[in-house]
Amino acid sequence: MTAEGSSQIDNVMQESRLFPPTPEFVAKAKINSADAYQTLYDASIQDTEAFWGKLAEEELHWFRPFETVYEKTENGVGWFVEGQTNISYNCLDAQIEAGRGDKVAFIWEGEPGDHRQLTYRELHREVCRMANGLKKLGIEQGDRVSIYMPMTPELPVAMLACARIGAIHSVIFGGFSAEAIAERNNDAEAKLIITADGGWRRGKVLPLKNIVDQALSKSPSIESCLVLRRTENDIQMQAGRDVWMHDLLDEVDEDCPATPLDAETPLFILYTSGSTGKPKGIKHTTAGYSLYTKMSFKWVFDYQEDDIYWCTADCGWITGHSYMVYGPLANGATVLLYEGAPNHPAEDRFWDIVERHKVTILYTAPTAIRAFIKWGDEHVEKHDLSTLRLLGTVGEGINPEAWIWYHEKIGAERCPIVDTWWQTETGGIMMSPLPGAIPTKPGSCTKPLPGIIPTIVDEEGNPVDTNHGGMLCISKPWPGMLRGIWGDEARHQEQYWSKVPGMYLTGDNARLDNDGYYWIMGRIDDVINVSGHRLSTIEVESALVSHPKVAEAAAVGRPDEIKGQAIAVFVTAKDAEAGDELRQELKLHVRKEIGALAVPDDLRFTAALPKTRSGKIMRRLLRDIAAGKEATGDTTTLEDFSVLAQLRQDDE
Repeated sequence: MTAEGSSQIDNVMQESRLFPPTPEFVAKAKINSADAYQTLYDASIQDTEAFWGKLAEEELHWFRPFETVYEKTENGVGWFVEGQTNISYNCLDAQIEAGRGDKVAFIWEGEPGDHRQLTYRELHREVCRMANGLKKLGIEQGDRVSIYMPMTPELPVAMLACARIGAIHSVIFGGFSAEAIAERNNDAEAKLIITADGGWRRGKVLPLKNIVDQALSKSPSIESCLVLRRTENDIQMQAGRDVWMHDLLDEVDEDCPATPLDAETPLFILYTSGSTGKPKGIKHTTAGYSLYTKMSFKWVFDYQEDDIYWCTADCGWITGHSYMVYGPLANGATVLLYEGAPNHPAEDRFWDIVERHKVTILYTAPTAIRAFIKWGDEHVEKHDLSTLRLLGTVGEGINPEAWIWYHEKIGAERCPIVDTWWQTETGGIMMSPLPGAIPTKPGSCTKPLPGIIPTIVDEEGNPVDTNHGGMLCISKPWPGMLRGIWGDEARHQEQYWSKVPGMYLTGDNARLDNDGYYWIMGRIDDVINVSGHRLSTIEVESALVSHPKVAEAAAVGRPDEIKGQAIAVFVTAKDAEAGDELRQELKLHVRKEIGALAVPDDLRFTAALPKTRSGKIMRRLLRDIAAGKEATGDTTTLEDFSVLAQLRQDDE
């Protein structure tokens, strides 16, 4: 019913394939039927506060119990506000008290092949030493600590140590530039930065300390720099400011009791790219985030006591915070950490790791999956992946063809896939199949988690029809929700709460199908309005990627005098010759898959697409290029600036 001028989004692709979990998986699953999911979900919606209150009492350790589950205040919201807890205690001390002291918490593999394991008792000791080291450097509750490190165990140790004493950590991905580090240091007014001499990436040393030195020349609030010795490359140590980690930790006690913290004490700031020139420091607090990450990990990954869980993200992203450190450890899980690249020394590194460490749960990004497809099945087929029982995807929507490859080649058609939708701002997963209960559809995040009420509205705030896209909102508060943008409450209110009164605006478009399954259709500004028809970019991209000669694609709109907007696509081909013949073939393929309305006006081939360092395609930069404009907004998260330069050159 989408007529000209409608603010609903056309749904132009259909996906009807349904994949129920195998009987073998269902037999062991904790939530093992659609009825069990629905009963849990209904209870969470009928009395949301009672639902979360009961879970908080049962699942978290409290130094002082809470009395009020949720309240709205002049300064925002509060969860479990009178209570006192500590997430480091819940991740470590509580696990030791539950009998997991000798259970392995972290299995770590460095890129060169070095290995370490830390039991919960050993991890507790290292976190206490680090916490006492921070105190010795003058760090107190409320101080901000920047962390710019490789993926070694010392990174989660530093996070947990900050949490233990009430310091607020700001983890900065260990690939950002000095300028990006300085910007984050200054916005948070960080007092300390923790780094390493270097880190390994594709066989080379990333000179992290040298980059930090450049950043500190522009970071006046930083008083100390704590340095891990990792790669033993030559670095400069500035007297009075720089401290070797091993020297500091040799001098401190191995016991540091966790500080009782008020429920709404800030836990961390995590910077995410914004459409303006300044990154946003998303703020999360202690108790609500603790509960939500613990429960969502338990529900979504159907965690079993003997699982070996591997999340391939970096701790510099929210996925690393919630599902590599806090969520898994609060459940007593064994977590695999890997330092390096997925294709070093060869394209089978991930599958080699899965085989050697007997990984049972793998959580990775669609970008990585598409890279694996491009590299070839032979790298997968040389390894035994039979220990895997559950697969997950995170970071952006996964196109159906990549989903099917993941299901068949990695999961051997026996592993459910949890396609998770969530954001830095939400703190944890909001929509995902519960793998023993909900049949999956390729490309759909399926159903909301308990306590989450998604609502899809048009630009006037009115609910849209089934199978039509609109703006995805969340209509009830949840414990893991963001508590603000650091130092910019006006921006927080304007961006997330003002457009649709009473609801959290996610910034994503979505649709609900006839089976009650949700489909993410890209960012709100990733909609192309062609002759009055509003098309989702993700559907155009999925059509292109379903062609056997296409590795990756990004679609954007550009101004057009007649249509309003024209469709411009950027395509990375596989080994095929990228020329006029393939261009015409792909346009015909889109016409066949979707219809004439979605046929691209411009189709450009490119060796690579501009992406953030977490693998998300930066479509707003492509929109600028397609429109012939200079790229605008925050580019500090861009992984490879040469890609942008090459695209501009190709455009000239």
